[in-house]
Amino acid sequence: MRFLPLIWVGIWRKPGRTVLIFLQVSVAFALFGVLQGLKSGVEQLAAEARADLLIVHTRNGFWSDSLALGMLEQIKSLPGVKVVDPVELFWGTYQKPTERVGIVAVRPDEDWTSAFTFTIAPEYLDAFAKTRTGALMTAELAAKYGWKIGDHIPLVTSLAQQNGSMDWAFDVVGTFTDSDVGAQGNRILVNFTYVNEARQTGNGTAQHFNVAVTNPKLAVTVADAIDRRFANSANETKTESLREMAQSNVQRIGDLDFLIRAIVGAVLVALLFATASMMIQSMRERTPELAVMKTVGFTDRGVFLLILAEALVVCIAAAVLGLALALLAFPFASKFVPRLSMPPIVVVVGLGAAVLVALISAAVPALLAARLKVASALANR
Repeated sequence: MRFLPLIWVGIWRKPGRTVLIFLQVSVAFALFGVLQGLKSGVEQLAAEARADLLIVHTRNGFWSDSLALGMLEQIKSLPGVKVVDPVELFWGTYQKPTERVGIVAVRPDEDWTSAFTFTIAPEYLDAFAKTRTGALMTAELAAKYGWKIGDHIPLVTSLAQQNGSMDWAFDVVGTFTDSDVGAQGNRILVNFTYVNEARQTGNGTAQHFNVAVTNPKLAVTVADAIDRRFANSANETKTESLREMAQSNVQRIGDLDFLIRAIVGAVLVALLFATASMMIQSMRERTPELAVMKTVGFTDRGVFLLILAEALVVCIAAAVLGLALALLAFPFASKFVPRLSMPPIVVVVGLGAAVLVALISAAVPALLAARLKVASALANR
């Protein structure tokens, strides 16, 4: 502890250089924290997606074609299938074109919610099932537009009615929440039967089916059975669980682990070169001071540890600031990428990396300082 004032004075001998090193390290570890938080958030989203909820869509692609409603009973008859529900997705706008609302048409059959990630109060469920033009919406959307139960909401949609009109109207009967954290909040649920009978084209079809299985362990078996049932037919299917779809979306952006490791590695290598060069320059400027310290009794080991201690203090303090900045950024970033977080292990790894950066960058200047010859250092004075 008695050497702390000496370490402090050494750190601030050149304030400009110290601040520059501090900022470099802080930015590097802020980037490290944000990237690791992104990785953690994406992995958590994929891990939390339900493995027992299957999505059946056409083999040509999720948005390519529709499936015949007649397939529903065939899917429901397969062993391990609990609930099957048809789903149609389309867009609507409220009041002006920029105010987009996602419309999800579902059929409120018995126990239909087990084929979704929705949570709905019993009274809202009952009202939705009994109201042909009923609509459930997220609380977020209701608050945004001031909608309340009983309101009649007009929407301009991408789906034409039989009379050619693109205008649809629904009656608010309640709200719902969605445990699928990757889902958007600007959505409403409407009655599939009403939409199917009133639309101009696509009657008797659904964009996809949601299938809940009786046991999560049967998900793969049921998915294979569904696809085999409709193989070589006019409605060939591809069945995936929500978890598989989430993992597939992650893979589309490439190897996230490799990308993050490459970025962080490049930043840390550049940081090592920058901090090491600055510390070598600092050691050269302090050569007479270090020689005097040795003259008054400091050992080679003492000088070596002193230089390392200065580097450790600066790097660890800067890393703490950088990781703190990354942590503060997550609440804002979570509005765009749900579930961003910084696991405790990231902080531990970050601080360990800061120690490693300090030791490596200070090793050469500390070794040079320890080997410094007093007579040679003072000869040029």
